[in-house]
Amino acid sequence: MLEPAAMEVPMAGTLSTTVAAVPAVHNPRARKLRSAVWQDFTKERRADGNCVAICNHCKKQLTATSRSGTTHLRNHLAICTTTSTRRAGKRRKLIVRRILNNKTSTGRPGDGAASGDDHDNDTTHFDQELSRQDLARMIVQHGYRFSIVDDLGFQKFVKNLQPQFSMVSYDTVRADSMTIYGSERLKLQDALLKTPCRVSISVDMWRSSTQMDYLCLTCHYIDHAADEWKLRKKILNFVHVDENFTANQIAILILEKLQEWGIDRKLAAVVLDNCTSGDSVATELLRALQPRRLLLLNGNLFHVRSCAHVLNLTVEESLEQTSDIINRVREMIQNVKFSQERLQKFLGTAKLLQIDQKLLVLDSPNNWPSTYLMFDSACYYHDVLLRLAEQESHYAAFLTPKEWADVKALTEILDALNNTMEKFPVENPTANLYFNDMCEIHVLLNTWRNSPSPVVAQMAGRMLKKFEGYWDLTRPVMAFASILDPRYKMKSIEYFFQLIYGNDQFTAKATIEAIKQNFTSLCNDYEHSADSLKNPAVLFYSGNSNSCMSSVYSNGNDSKTFSRITLSDARRGLDQYIQESSSGQSLKSDLDMYLEEAVYRQKEGNQDNFDILGWWKSFAAKYPVLSQMARDILAIPVSIIPLDSEARVLNEYLSTMDPLTVEGLVCAQDWLRAETEDDKAPNGDEIIVAPN
Repeated sequence: MLEPAAMEVPMAGTLSTTVAAVPAVHNPRARKLRSAVWQDFTKERRADGNCVAICNHCKKQLTATSRSGTTHLRNHLAICTTTSTRRAGKRRKLIVRRILNNKTSTGRPGDGAASGDDHDNDTTHFDQELSRQDLARMIVQHGYRFSIVDDLGFQKFVKNLQPQFSMVSYDTVRADSMTIYGSERLKLQDALLKTPCRVSISVDMWRSSTQMDYLCLTCHYIDHAADEWKLRKKILNFVHVDENFTANQIAILILEKLQEWGIDRKLAAVVLDNCTSGDSVATELLRALQPRRLLLLNGNLFHVRSCAHVLNLTVEESLEQTSDIINRVREMIQNVKFSQERLQKFLGTAKLLQIDQKLLVLDSPNNWPSTYLMFDSACYYHDVLLRLAEQESHYAAFLTPKEWADVKALTEILDALNNTMEKFPVENPTANLYFNDMCEIHVLLNTWRNSPSPVVAQMAGRMLKKFEGYWDLTRPVMAFASILDPRYKMKSIEYFFQLIYGNDQFTAKATIEAIKQNFTSLCNDYEHSADSLKNPAVLFYSGNSNSCMSSVYSNGNDSKTFSRITLSDARRGLDQYIQESSSGQSLKSDLDMYLEEAVYRQKEGNQDNFDILGWWKSFAAKYPVLSQMARDILAIPVSIIPLDSEARVLNEYLSTMDPLTVEGLVCAQDWLRAETEDDKAPNGDEIIVAPN
């Protein structure tokens, strides 16, 4: 219901505006003015018998009959901007806020205007327990200290906001926070048990400032709640572990936690990039899970590495063997930046050569992106540094021409790798995103290996050997994800593998065929699994069928509207099936029909905005088996960005707490923040990240 606008009393015309003093006559039916709004208005009766409400601040007169209510008076207070009002602003705003809160809590907006009753402040509807829960949720969600309840400023703020609230103690808010953790855990466990798809996990090792080690177990899956396909990432456990834990003990701990959550029988893959002895842990997990025959392709897709981790390992281990040239560049920049006289010469020369000022970077050891930035800044100031070298020819810190050539060549390599790394930070990335980028890196390394520059050829050769070793573990999963991308299907695999293997086309064709056979085998496993039979959609369509989804996702149409299959669509599919099967036409499986149909073509310039989960949701009825594969494969976290060791450190506040409280706060904060991920992300301290 729309609230009535403020009604001003006419000051001219046929109605008299004179306010006359009327003798007070006792009226037993008169009601007491109980609304808080009358603290800012005076009610008086005019000579014509009508009542007016006079604003105590601006003296404006508004109607005050028994039928006009008080809503228009509250509206006036919200816009009254006189000097006297501003002086009493704090009190007035508090009154207005309480009035609005009381009116909202009654659930009957506009009652006063309709009936004339001033009963909107009869009761405050304050709930101590509800407010106490809200306080605990705020503290958990935003990462505030429990001791905030002891801060005098916070206590005064709450007292002014709601005098009836009884402030809780440190121990109480801690207990309330752990209660929130328990209830949210039950909700998440119920959701995981009900999800029809597989889940993948990632494992990271954290450390507190007191040198206590923690294992963070994170679950990745596609959520089907409310008929939506959304990629979810949930922290399941944040467990204290002994620093001397063996790979077998870590594997046992992971399995115990998965069993507690009830997801040990629905695992798709595991990422152990930041886990101690990750390869050994993966071996132990496989040894325990393979006998159950529940893993995809009998465990061949189980252990994967993230793309960013593959590139980091490739570059870092290769740069170790080029430490001489890195140290030379580092020494040159140190001598420029940390010598005041030489720095002034440097700046003056740059100004003389009309080179725009740019940061001269000094790298951080064991951080190859910073080494790239150091090389890049050195090349940018190449002419300036050469001029300084001429002026100080006796100084050996400056590079020789041969060293400059090597630095420029290495910078080109690092620039290409860094550009790829910069593509990775995407929120909730699916597994299909970076297959093409990783193949491009493979092609470039093959090209650089044949460079006429010895330093480039040697560097590329080392990188290629490292890259292929790490990439082979993850390539099958990413190749499957690329096949499940309707924009590429088998096209990316065929194109890039022919480039990668060059003249060895026999190996290229054999590799392509092996991937296709494994994908077909996995598709057959899904088709014959019990999970596939639970899908209510028709399992097979004709090769010539045109489902209802074709109008949504036709080639060249970038529509984001996804329709749902209806009863009429299902009946249409049945009629078509009867017609075609009666004519003797053979039916084709999901995979055959999917690969035979043309790839999905987007509009130009919109390649990065393709919603692959939305596409598969829309076509789940047409490709029921493949859509189930897509739910499981696309959720495998090969596209995530693993945190480096410096980021995986608890802050000082959490480091002082017992492990159970740490786990409760870390997990509960993650779950509560996920509830608001579709809205504006909450501000506040990251509870598990060490401060800069």
